[in-house]
Amino acid sequence: MSAAQGFDWPALLRVGLSRLRLPPDQFWALTPAELQLMLGPPSAAAPLLSEGLAALMAAYPDEMKGADDG
Repeated sequence: MSAAQGFDWPALLRVGLSRLRLPPDQFWALTPAELQLMLGPPSAAAPLLSEGLAALMAAYPDEMKGADDG
């Protein structure tokens, strides 16, 4: 959730109202730092899906090795 990407307000509101069980007025009174603290540490990195694997394979293609490379 960086400033360059902006905030996903619908997702944050959904988490604030359902998981944190905050009334709307209390949710909107929070600062972003307070909300981040209440949400806890960031989760582990997302799993590598097929699109990500394809992008990595395109960026770093296998190179043919010589007969002596094993």
